[in-house]
Amino acid sequence: MHADITLLMINAGVVGAIHTLVGPDHYLPFIVLSKARKWSLPKTAWVTFACGVGHVGSSIVIGLIGYALGASLKHLNFIEAIRGQVAAWILIAFGLVYAAWGLHRARRTGPDGHTHSHGGFLHSADHVHDPKTGETINLTPWILFIIFAFGPCEPLIPLFIYPAATSGWASAFLVAAVFSGATLAVMLSVVLASSFGLERIPLRTWGRYSHALAGASIALTGGAIQVFGL
Repeated sequence: MHADITLLMINAGVVGAIHTLVGPDHYLPFIVLSKARKWSLPKTAWVTFACGVGHVGSSIVIGLIGYALGASLKHLNFIEAIRGQVAAWILIAFGLVYAAWGLHRARRTGPDGHTHSHGGFLHSADHVHDPKTGETINLTPWILFIIFAFGPCEPLIPLFIYPAATSGWASAFLVAAVFSGATLAVMLSVVLASSFGLERIPLRTWGRYSHALAGASIALTGGAIQVFGL
């Protein structure tokens, strides 16, 4: 293995880890939704992992298509920037809608913590029923996956394109694998550690507003991306 590829792999791992840590959108939505929806740690890990794969995978696909079509790195970065803006607005919209649903649900939750209304918007806002089996399909993980698959991973594009142009596709995919592995490792570590800690914090009075608070947190995360470019 050439020294420059080794250096690129190290750089990719460091950049992937830092990029994930400084971007709260990589972990905060999973933390707050895991608490609000009472997901188990295995389910939280699976949803986080799937969304992380969609996040880095979409940028690799765009890099492949752009390189094959002869697009410049500048053009690819411009596409990723546009995707970032759109993804942030989608995150804000999802957070606001989820917060509104959470408030709607809280108003219909009794002192015993149980929801006593079972019709209309309250019943169906967060899930659908399989038309064949009648089984409940939770929409929240799928919405998260779509948001993260659409969201860009800007630092990956140059790290992927440069070795592809200078050393071949094998080196490019090796560098991308290191970046992706570091990103997923940090996402899972932060989400699972935070979720494990939050399991030990009783919500009590605020429990009925957990969904509203989760939605507000997600919307604020999207707002921070727009304002500070995280």
